[in-house]
Amino acid sequence: MLSMTCRNLDFGTRVLDLVAVGSYSNASIVRHSVKYLGKTFTSKVYGARRMVCSRLNIRRTRVFSTNTSEALFDGVGEGTTPVLDLNKEAKSPISLANLFEVVADDLQTLNQNLQSIVGAENPVLMSAAEQIFGAGGKRMRPALVFLVSRATAELAGLKDLTTKHRRLAEIIEMIHTASLIHDDVLDESDMRRGKETVHQLYGTRVAVLAGDFMFAQSSWYLANLENLEVIKLISQVIKDFASGEIKQASSLFDCDVELEEYLLKSYYKTASLIAASTKGAAIFSGADGSITEQMYEFGKNLGLSFQVVDDILDFTQSAEQLGKPAGSDLAKGNLTAPVIFALEKEPKLREIIESEFCETGSLDEAIELVKQCGGIERAQELAKEKADLAIKNLQCLPQSNFQLALEDMVKFNLERID
Repeated sequence: MLSMTCRNLDFGTRVLDLVAVGSYSNASIVRHSVKYLGKTFTSKVYGARRMVCSRLNIRRTRVFSTNTSEALFDGVGEGTTPVLDLNKEAKSPISLANLFEVVADDLQTLNQNLQSIVGAENPVLMSAAEQIFGAGGKRMRPALVFLVSRATAELAGLKDLTTKHRRLAEIIEMIHTASLIHDDVLDESDMRRGKETVHQLYGTRVAVLAGDFMFAQSSWYLANLENLEVIKLISQVIKDFASGEIKQASSLFDCDVELEEYLLKSYYKTASLIAASTKGAAIFSGADGSITEQMYEFGKNLGLSFQVVDDILDFTQSAEQLGKPAGSDLAKGNLTAPVIFALEKEPKLREIIESEFCETGSLDEAIELVKQCGGIERAQELAKEKADLAIKNLQCLPQSNFQLALEDMVKFNLERID
C-alpha cells in the first residue's frame, strides 16, 4: 500500500481533499456515497481509478492506493507504510491569501476597526494613519493572533474568540504600524511597500508625533484589557523596539559584529512583537503555562526566521520587488546575516564596508562578494534552522485548520527564498 500526504487540492473555487484512490478495471464513471464516522464521502470511478473525495475542508488528508474498496477503511495503517514526499513531486507555492482564509472574517473586522480606534481627534494624524494602514500591509501579526487564538481556544473549549482576542490583534497592528513610522524616520526611508512614507509626505515632525500617538493609543487600549501578564508582555515589546534601534545604531559598519548580536537585535526589532502576539493570544484563550510558553517560542523562532529571510531578500530581489532600493541595509552600514557570514571568508569585503562605500561602485561590489562567498546560502540555513524550531513549537496544539495554517506560515516564509 502506498501512502502519501497532500494538501488543499484546489479545483477552481472549490477545495477537494483527496482521501483515497482505488484501482478498478471498470472504465465507466460511477458515483458512490460512503458514510464513515458520521461523515458522508462521495466517490467516483474515472476509468481505472476510483477517487473518494470529502467535501470537508480538512486541509490535510492521506492518499491510499488500494486493490479493493474494503481496503479504504479496513487495515489502513497496518505494517510499515512508505511515505512519498509531495514537496519533491509537485510543489505549489503557498499564498498569504490562502493561509489567512480560515481567519478572513476576523481580518475583515480588524480592517474596519483599525482606523476608527486610532481616533479622529486630529485630521493630520488620521491622514498619516490612513497612509500607513493603506500601504498594502500583509496583516501578518494580527493574523497570527487570530490563528493562535482559535487554535488554543479549541484546547480551552471556547467556541469563538473573545473581545480581548480581537482587541489584542488591533493593538499589535497599531504598535507595529507605529514602529514602522518611526523606523522610516530613523532610516530616512522615502518609500515603504512602494508608497511614500509618512515623514516624506507630512514631514519628520508629524511622522514622529503620529508614531508616538499610535504607541500611546495602543497603550491605552492595552491597559483596558486589564490583564497584567499581557500588559507586561506588550510593554516589554515597546522597550525592545528602542533597545533594538540603539543596538543597530551603535554597530553600523562594524565588521566585528557577531551572529549572536545580530540575532539579539533581530529579536528586539522583529521577533519580540510576534512572540508577544502569539503568547498573548494563548493567554486570552485560557491555555496553561506550558502552552503559552510554547506559543511564545513559536513566535520568537518564526520572527527570527522572517527577519533572516527579509535580510536575504535585500540582496536577492530587485528594488521593484522590495518596494525600496536593493542592498539598502548594507548601504546604511546595517550588517545582516548574509554579510556576517560572508565576512568570515572574504577580507576584501571588510575593507569595502569599513570605507563606508566611499568609492563609486563599491556597494555593488560588496553585494556581489556577499553572494559569491556563500553568505546567502549560510543565511538560508539559519532561516531554516529557526523555522524547524517554530514547527516543533506547534506540536503541542491539536491538529486543526488553524494549526495547519500556522505550520504553512512557517513554510511560506521559507518559500520566499526558494
